[in-house]
Amino acid sequence: MNLSEKRIMVTGGHGFLGRYVVAELKEKGAENIFLPRHSDYDLTQIDDVIRAYKDSEPDVVIHLAAKVGGIGINREKPGEFFYDNLMMGVQLMEQARQFGVDKFVTIGTICAYPKFTPIPFKEEYLWDGYPEETNAPYGLAKKMLLVQGDAYRQQYDFNAIYLLPVNLYGPGDNFNPASSHVIPALIKKCIDALEQGDDQIVAWGSGSPSREFLYVADAARAIVMATEKYNKPDPVNIGAGMEITIKDLLQLIAELCGFQGEIVWDTSKPDGQPRRSLDTSFAQQEFGFKALTDFREGLRRTIDWYIAHRDEL
Repeated sequence: MNLSEKRIMVTGGHGFLGRYVVAELKEKGAENIFLPRHSDYDLTQIDDVIRAYKDSEPDVVIHLAAKVGGIGINREKPGEFFYDNLMMGVQLMEQARQFGVDKFVTIGTICAYPKFTPIPFKEEYLWDGYPEETNAPYGLAKKMLLVQGDAYRQQYDFNAIYLLPVNLYGPGDNFNPASSHVIPALIKKCIDALEQGDDQIVAWGSGSPSREFLYVADAARAIVMATEKYNKPDPVNIGAGMEITIKDLLQLIAELCGFQGEIVWDTSKPDGQPRRSLDTSFAQQEFGFKALTDFREGLRRTIDWYIAHRDEL
């Protein structure tokens, strides 16, 4: 698919990942890109979804918009996370079909995998159990879009693809402590402690779970490569092929931030899924994607960005 010739709607295009995807699309020569703002289009409402399609007349839809956050906000708002993510995706895909869209790119979530999944996660393990409880409503809402895409491909010959990115990080991430994911939350803790002269920080859980992290610019490159080249029903893992425990992650972030105080683990707080690490060979096989950004370097860029911009956040 030559993206320079296509009209492309990117939902969530003003968000953290969206800004990188739009930049990558422009690198590929795409000029006709429509970014529906939430203030103008509430994509949980069918009338706004229809209006977005009428206003943009897209050939391609890349659906990034999501209500998303860390363990805390997932536990606080499971109903909102289920309803909003399901309604946005289901209605966007249905209207894409009705408006004759050539290709629909769904960004799923690693949270769709079962709580106890063998490491590394392979795409065929996706249906082998129930997701981890704290983020199951979000994970299952996004997982239903894989089912919808498969059903539409069978009945309507509709080209919907489904990508499963791991946790993202990078400059421009969400550092709001009420809703941030683990990397920005830990960076903020370390920088705040340094500025306030605190000699300890408190982190959630035991530190024993593991996670995989993908630099946001690499994720954007993967999404655009899949949009160009991938047209199969099978879901595709998008990751860096690495694994690090939360304890080691925090020690690395503390080192890069210059925090040398004590780390206290609050084991009354949940750990979330025990381990997360992806088998990323299918993405490389199908459309040549491989993550390029060194994790330590990516963290350093993220920390530098936060220090430079935290007064604006």
